[in-house]
Amino acid sequence: MEIDLTIPALLFSAISLIMLTYTNRFLSYAGLVRTLKEQYLENHSSVTAAQIANLRKRLYLTRAMQVTGIGSLLLCVVSMFFIYIQLYLASVYIFGLALVLLIISLAISVYEIYISVKALELHLKDMGE
Repeated sequence: MEIDLTIPALLFSAISLIMLTYTNRFLSYAGLVRTLKEQYLENHSSVTAAQIANLRKRLYLTRAMQVTGIGSLLLCVVSMFFIYIQLYLASVYIFGLALVLLIISLAISVYEIYISVKALELHLKDMGE
């Protein structure tokens, strides 16, 4: 099976947008960490401690999302290089691996969103009390 250069290149824009989203998410978490730290130092509430634990987990998940997304982009480039040097079979397998990494990255993102909702529920619960 042969693929041409355009097939791996199609993922560039999608992966770039996903990485931009992941980076924005990470930056918002950085601001949230600073805010939660100040709140925790002022008042050692159990809700703030739970939010910090939740945020720590989300940060690690975001890092995993970024690493697998970057790995996917890197393998797309490697696949294109292999196509360029006419190693078509290797390029197909490498491109397949790039797709698997992208799937993993997106699955981690879905899980991270689920955890983010739990964090908001903690916050809303605290406001309701």
